[in-house]
Amino acid sequence: MTATLDIATIKAFLLVADLQSFTRAAEALGTTQAAVSLKLQRLETLLGRRLVERSPRAVRLTADGASFLDRARALMAAHDRALSGEAPAAQSLSLGISDHAAGPELVPLLERLHAMSSNLTLAVTIGFSREMQDAYDAGELDAVIVRQEGSRRGGERLTEDEFGWFASRRFTLPKGEALPLATLAPPCGVRAIAVRALDKAGLAWHERFVGGGVTAVVAAALAGLAIAPLARRIAPPGLVDIGPAHRLPKLGSSKVMLHSKVSDPAKLAALRAVAATFRSVAAT
Repeated sequence: MTATLDIATIKAFLLVADLQSFTRAAEALGTTQAAVSLKLQRLETLLGRRLVERSPRAVRLTADGASFLDRARALMAAHDRALSGEAPAAQSLSLGISDHAAGPELVPLLERLHAMSSNLTLAVTIGFSREMQDAYDAGELDAVIVRQEGSRRGGERLTEDEFGWFASRRFTLPKGEALPLATLAPPCGVRAIAVRALDKAGLAWHERFVGGGVTAVVAAALAGLAIAPLARRIAPPGLVDIGPAHRLPKLGSSKVMLHSKVSDPAKLAALRAVAATFRSVAAT
């Protein structure tokens, strides 16, 4: 009897390979880690090769697994074409992401969505959490990844960020001078947290740089212009938390949440992959 490959198993293998985690792959599939592990074991038995190396701290493809990866992707692409025809109907997913939440997860997140379906048109908007939330509430976005602000509840928690006061390693603050800050303009929630903490501590400050996006704020801090209140997760190499050295007030933490009103199965699958990818990268 000729052995056949199961599409659901191939899909599980691709998620494990991309997310490097059985747990995150299970989240993306809406199943259990044990079920994903069983699928991979059956695939390895069928192929007669070990595809994945498992350890308590990491999941990596073996040489055979890496070799099988391209063939697995080609099989999934052919399967999708067979189901939807040569001219499948395009789908669109509109996703809003808070600028202070869009860190190193953004690239693998977009890669994962593209790998899942080249037929999915992505409309990604980056902006203030409040603005993204308002657009979502108004029905202008399918889903948003934002910082939890005020009394808003609901949504799916992706990670929790700790904030710090980040500056260039060569940054020096002359004694007695007001703290120069690099921030986003109001209504940035992170700016509000930082300003409130400084005012409560009775520390003088002034805005040395106001950026239109976090990339600009980070650039100002790297250039030594000012201190930037940032989540540790998104602070790049070259910036250090100078809060303890200057006895600056602690900024606390903030939850990053996914809110969605999607019901279409394909879009739901994409958002499960978004959540799993975000958690996987944030945990590293």
